Amino acid sequence: MLTKEGRDLLESHSMERDDEPPPAFYAGVSRAREIHHDSNLYATYREEEARLRGDHERPEIRRVVLEQDLKREYQAFLQEHNRDRPGSDGRPDRSPEEIRDWAREHDLPYFDSQVHFPDYRIEYEVDGRELHEDIELFMLHYRGAHAASRAQTGFRIYVVGSRGGGGRSGPRPRIAEEFL
Repeated sequence: MLTKEGRDLLESHSMERDDEPPPAFYAGVSRAREIHHDSNLYATYREEEARLRGDHERPEIRRVVLEQDLKREYQAFLQEHNRDRPGSDGRPDRSPEEIRDWAREHDLPYFDSQVHFPDYRIEYEVDGRELHEDIELFMLHYRGAHAASRAQTGFRIYVVGSRGGGGRSGPRPRIAEEFL
């Protein structure tokens, strides 16, 4: 976790690339109730990074995009028509087809009338091809519809915690089904 001063230092030294938005840095805790979940993000990133390096010869990891950044981009899309309109009530006027198309363009799953977002996305390059991996941390307390929707996304799932004594397991794509 960064302090505000640490975040400011990183931002002052970050380099922008012409083809990519500037990196975002965060300080402090965004949601106290999510601290256990969020504290495991970096550990799963390290596991994914090692897996990518084992699966590909010389992958170049370009950036990591957090769920909140993907959602911010989605909200900008939803509200685009309302921008600079004083009479706007703030409700998005996007059709389900437009939303589905946006999700497809961003390679995000769309089902149950909504876009589903991973906890984070690793964007990387291999042999000139731009690829990404979407990662979801699955907490053992996830149940019912929430667990079912996570299982449907196709994200690479890491399980955080265990019934028998804590810890993290590797990716288990069908883990959510065990809890339904």
